[in-house]
Parts: sequence; C-alpha cells; structure tokens
Amino acid sequence: MTEFPEGAPCWVDAMFTDVEGAKSFYADVLGWTFGDASGEYGNYTQAYKDGKAVAAVVPPMPGADAPSQWCLYLASSNAAATAEKIKDAGGELLMEPMQVGAFGTMAIAKEPSGAVFGVWQPGEHKGFERMGEAGSYAWAEVFSRDVAKADAFLPKVFPYGEQQMDAGDDPEMAGMDFKVFSLGGKENPVLGRMNMGTDFPPEIPSYVQVYFGVDDCDEAVAKTKKHGGKLHFGPMDSPFGRFAAVADPQGAAFAVIDMSKTTGEMPKFD
Repeated sequence: MTEFPEGAPCWVDAMFTDVEGAKSFYADVLGWTFGDASGEYGNYTQAYKDGKAVAAVVPPMPGADAPSQWCLYLASSNAAATAEKIKDAGGELLMEPMQVGAFGTMAIAKEPSGAVFGVWQPGEHKGFERMGEAGSYAWAEVFSRDVAKADAFLPKVFPYGEQQMDAGDDPEMAGMDFKVFSLGGKENPVLGRMNMGTDFPPEIPSYVQVYFGVDDCDEAVAKTKKHGGKLHFGPMDSPFGRFAAVADPQGAAFAVIDMSKTTGEMPKFD
C-alpha cells in the first residue's frame, strides 16, 4: 500500500451520535459500504468504496458533546515530533499523540486561526486505499478567518511549498484570496487555503472543508436534501469540476465534486 509523504492528506473520519443514520446517508450519497465496528477502539467503523477503505465513522466518546464534523488527517513519520512543531508554530494540541494499537499513532490539533485537523503516523493502517475518484476523498481546503496565521503556520509544521492564486481579470474571482500548498514541487498540490470573506456568517469559525468525489454533483445534492441534509453553496461549475458544499443530516459539513465536468481555464498561481 502507498506510503503518504509528510504533510499529505491521508485519512478522514467523523463522529456521529447516530452512526447507523450516518451509514445510511453516506451509503446512498457516496456509495459507501461499511465494515464491522471495532469495539476495542470505540466502535470505530471503516467505510469502503468498491472494497477500498476511504473513511471511517465513530460514535462520540462517553461524555463528549462535540458537533459532528469531518476531520482531515495529515501524514507524519513521527507524530510526537510533529506535535512539537505544532506547538512551536503557535498551534494547539487538542489531543496529544496517542497510539491506536498496531494501526498507528494519532493526534488532533488546531492551527492558530482555529481550523482543527488530525495527524496520522501510520502503522498497519496507512490511510486511503482509494482517492481522487467517485466515492472517495478528492481534495481539502482550510477555510481561514486569519489567513496570515494559517499561512505562517502550515509550512513550519509540514514541508509545504506555496503558490498564491492570481485572480487576474476574472470578475468571479475578484477579491478571492486562495493559496495552494504543495509537496515536492508545485505540480503536486495537496491542500488549499481560502480566506473566509463576508459571505460566511460570523459565527462560523475557521474549518477544513473535505471534498468527496461523485459521479454527478446535482444528484448527490438531491440525495443529500432527500435525507434531510442541507445545501450551503452551489452546485457551481469550475475548472476543477462541478461542486457543491453541503451538510449531512447531523450537521457534518463537506463538499461533493464531479471532477469529470470541468468548465473554464485553470487559474494561474504565482
């Protein structure tokens, strides 16, 4: 199985009060099937697309009152060392590095502008077995309330290169502050960063938006609504695909993207 380079998105999971409800929702919207719950690890349950591991769902820990949300994990060869870098760069550790049996070691952190993310040092569990296709992880972006803090933090913790998008003369991109972080050269982008403007209600903090690939964006939105989920934005055409930002019935936000339907020229980056 592929080893993920340092700082690469390698896994996603989410906590749900109603795990069975979440399984029904994502089975219909993303075509997932689910393995057996692992009682030894809090009933952690892996999701699969065509037999390949793509994500996981888990009930909250006893006494936890956190909202349902997707957590993106970034790969680390040494979670303890990464945790120290996070603290040194002004981030906050919400969960110190913790070994999860033979599967690997995890940590949960918050970057200085407030977005929460995970760190994963692989053991037996390497991460995504399928990505960049329908029913699997496609992309992620840090939506930040303070991009200066996020931009300073991320390259101190992970070996990222960075490129700023040139909005050019496109009126739809006027005022858009978007950056891409890459590994091993600009031809390998792994994470986006978007400035949260006035379009975002002030009560929404910085967060990480996870994109899942779908065969048909509009159909995925329709299924989301059918199950009681919400449409936050879109569907919208872009050079990267037709996408929409949604939330499942338990409030976990994510985005769906049909990468086969691209429109317009790719933006330029400095």
